[in-house]
Amino acid sequence: MALHASRRRAAILGAAALSILTAVSAQAVELHVVSSGGFAAAYRALGPAFERETGNTLVSSWGPSMGTTANAVPQRLGRNEPIDVVIMVGYALDDLAEQGKVVPDSRRAVARSLIGAAVRQGAPRPDIGTVDGLRKALLDARAVVYSDSASGVYIQSELFKRLGIADEMAHKARMVPAEPVGEVVARGEADLGFQQISELKPVHGIDLLGPIPAEVQRETVFSAGIVATSRHQDAARALIDYLASAKAVPAVTASGLEPAGR
Repeated sequence: MALHASRRRAAILGAAALSILTAVSAQAVELHVVSSGGFAAAYRALGPAFERETGNTLVSSWGPSMGTTANAVPQRLGRNEPIDVVIMVGYALDDLAEQGKVVPDSRRAVARSLIGAAVRQGAPRPDIGTVDGLRKALLDARAVVYSDSASGVYIQSELFKRLGIADEMAHKARMVPAEPVGEVVARGEADLGFQQISELKPVHGIDLLGPIPAEVQRETVFSAGIVATSRHQDAARALIDYLASAKAVPAVTASGLEPAGR
């Protein structure tokens, strides 16, 4: 009798364990994520921990928040790529929500970013800590580059005008599509490069000068949202919650960003 009871208990425990494993396996999904470059370093650091905690797998790629290049988030969604989560500039994400391409109530801020400037490694480091210093650095530079995302749009359409040097910059400043600005500077193709600090920081071969002055700074909020066609919206929401959680703060800060809630 004792032997039979022991075997029954073993069978019950084995069935329960199999049931749990089957449930976990059934719940684990593959999430396709596209992140803007500004949040990429933080996302790369956080992704493996999320995968370990949830059993889900992240399939990640990168693309600008706006523009007409092939990898830009709006272009990808226009091609109906199978994407579950997008991480991008907040106001560009809002536009996609208004178009019905992102679930409106899924939007959540994950980080804040400042615009910074960089020079080629070892080159003279102009003082950009004041508005006058920034203006002089821009006028002295032979060539200036900036990104094709939020920071670059602001520099091209507003910053130069606010500094009163739009005419002087017209012939020597240009937007760089689909490539990190820091890489252009590292090759020596420009004296000064401007982009989100979190996008300049990982690039080798440049010296980061710091953020541009507060008086002319434009803060960018990066937000995450669930693509309306996602078939894994619960898992997608869990990822967004994780990226916006206290657990994410160290990686966000280390990447050159500020936590969204700070």
